[in-house]
Amino acid sequence: MAESLTPDFAKGGGLVTCITQDAADGTILMVAFMNEEAWQRTLETRVATYWSRSRNELWIKGQSSGNTQEVHEIRLDCDRDAVLLKVTQHGGAACHTGHRSCFYRVLADDGFVVDGEPLFDPAKVYGS
Repeated sequence: MAESLTPDFAKGGGLVTCITQDAADGTILMVAFMNEEAWQRTLETRVATYWSRSRNELWIKGQSSGNTQEVHEIRLDCDRDAVLLKVTQHGGAACHTGHRSCFYRVLADDGFVVDGEPLFDPAKVYGS
């Protein structure tokens, strides 16, 4: 039997953490935040929509770059303060740096190293 639940936005001052994962291979692509409006838009459109804390506005992933995220599955954690989106990452790159995943730095013996090459030049996509 399905439960009628929504994220608990009050716990995080109006925001919940959102983990975004590639639906096909399980790669964690990014972590962002959602407010209630971003949640509703994501449910309605099945396009990942977040709340940008730096710009203080709704952020439809890929609106400027074309690298949209088509949502296939939505999961809610046990405390209802985190959401998991399983998506198809159109355009290949989820990160604004041009990398496929925002988690492209890997800890090695002497510090973090970059894993993989950017799939696009951010300066060309977003301007300087």
